[in-house]
Amino acid sequence: MMRDLYPDNETLIAGMRASGVLHTPRIAEAFRRADRRYFVPSGFDEVLYVDAPLPIGADQTISQPSTVAFMLELLEPKPAERILDIGSGSGWTTALLGEIVGPEGEVTGLERQPALVEQGRKNLEPLGLKQARIEPAGDALGMPGETFDAILVSASAPEVPQQLFSQLKPGGRLVIPVGNSIFRFTKLSDTAIRREEYPGFVFVPLIYER
Repeated sequence: MMRDLYPDNETLIAGMRASGVLHTPRIAEAFRRADRRYFVPSGFDEVLYVDAPLPIGADQTISQPSTVAFMLELLEPKPAERILDIGSGSGWTTALLGEIVGPEGEVTGLERQPALVEQGRKNLEPLGLKQARIEPAGDALGMPGETFDAILVSASAPEVPQQLFSQLKPGGRLVIPVGNSIFRFTKLSDTAIRREEYPGFVFVPLIYER
């Protein structure tokens, strides 16, 4: 089945809004400012705004725009928040989150592939987002010892990684694919986590030490 192919970024945004997957004005504006064209390798000029994943090297992909919008709507990022972006790839989600949190916020993207770390950093430069950075991922998942208002994971874990809950502040949100579902977890307290499941998605696998 052919995915929707849009002629430009503004039409892509309008299409996602019309479908109902994108509805928060601040998130829509982030898509406008962090245009996907900055994060897709050369050679894909004719399909920059297709609503489908595209290869970015190292056997990784830049995610389908409507899936990114869906996950960001679930994450509910807000201005001035501190957010962790696990599996930043070519830097698109890190940039989108950086636009949303604004200069008072902070976004750290983590990426396991060294070539993509460099690619993502280079892609971020034209946007001037001093609040967003990309770092090499370590052996442990996330950034143990640090806490965040929200954590976005853009690769599919085989099971729910419990170690990420300790990296969430009270009230924090974790959006992560597990298997073929996207989950939103909300940390109500140190002992209570609310779980919501949205099935029907496919992602590259998340690799980490368990």
